[in-house]
Amino acid sequence: MHLSALNRPLPIGRRVAAAVISGFVVAALTHILTVLVFFVSNGAAAANIVPISDYFVPASILLFVLYSVAALLGANRIRLVAFAAGLIAGVIATFLGTLYAVSLGGPLTPDAVGFVAGSLLGSNLLYFIVAGLVAATAGRWAWTAIVTRRSNRIAFIRQPASTLSDGEITHIVRTELDATLADTQWDDYVEALTKAGFETVELPVADEHPDSVFIEDAVVVLGGTAIITRPGAESRRGETDAVAPIARRAGLTVREIVEPGTLDGGDVLVVDATIYVGRGGRTNADGIRQFRSIATALGYTVVAVPVTKVLHLKSAVTALPDGTVVGFPEHVDDPRVFDRFLAMPEPGAAVVVLSHDTVLMATSVPKSIALVEDLGYTVVAVDVSEFEKLEGCVTCLSVRVG
Repeated sequence: MHLSALNRPLPIGRRVAAAVISGFVVAALTHILTVLVFFVSNGAAAANIVPISDYFVPASILLFVLYSVAALLGANRIRLVAFAAGLIAGVIATFLGTLYAVSLGGPLTPDAVGFVAGSLLGSNLLYFIVAGLVAATAGRWAWTAIVTRRSNRIAFIRQPASTLSDGEITHIVRTELDATLADTQWDDYVEALTKAGFETVELPVADEHPDSVFIEDAVVVLGGTAIITRPGAESRRGETDAVAPIARRAGLTVREIVEPGTLDGGDVLVVDATIYVGRGGRTNADGIRQFRSIATALGYTVVAVPVTKVLHLKSAVTALPDGTVVGFPEHVDDPRVFDRFLAMPEPGAAVVVLSHDTVLMATSVPKSIALVEDLGYTVVAVDVSEFEKLEGCVTCLSVRVG
């Protein structure tokens, strides 16, 4: 079983690096902003900026150390906690930093300590308030940017549910499914993605949703945006609940298709800057309208096409790395809507693009594999026969990013 890349314990080296960088960002920005405010409030005289900066240097060094420790302990995970940690670290840093500066002028007396304590509500007040605000924003952002940095190529996957055999079917006759074989085939499929350089991100298994292994239908990723779908089959609506949090943790901006729209990811075929969306039994007109609004703002052109002969658009057509759309003609409503269409000799001849010269295909379509190889592509073949019994194909079992 492939553990979620986002749930694996973060390497200690990256955690320390993230904490140190977060601490530096908080200390540096707090120092700069505070000095700038005091500089302006003192008439913006050039002669004042160095003494003002020197006054806050000890506090900023201490703030760097204190907030780095706080970040390492998890302060950046929640915005409110980050603010509190920055505020407290700022108070301690300004108190000790000012105490140090006072000690340079002579021995510390009770009056001197009292003066330093009073400065927390005077000249140092601005400093630790700024520290809290910077920690909750820039410091937390710096931490998140580092700890969520992953492979440029990830693949969202979901292990088959124990109820897989109860999955929805529409255009074919139900046949007996071998759950053990399905698990083995899924493992082989995931291994093929891993060997191709994808870092797999596994969502929690969902036994209450038999079709949840077909994760492609739950989310469409366009660049840095994840569009959470609203599946056309009511039994599948709950599959999307776990997708949005994982997408956000992967650094993606999340958008959603909402009622009354329905959209299955299997109906979305991206070919360069053109996106073909199938209007069929699972995706309705309002879903296409919502999707078009989102995709157009991202620079894509959306073309709606009819789907009446198969479950999803990508049950009929997929695309090679060069943008050529391929499919079994008898399953395609109108091949003329595609700029370039290449007929495949077998149904189910879908391709998953692994790189500019390599694709993934099912072992059930040997003639189509031979045709694609004859075009100069390397084909990685995997057996997905148990998923084909539920109208699935190689595209359905993952969502690739990058």
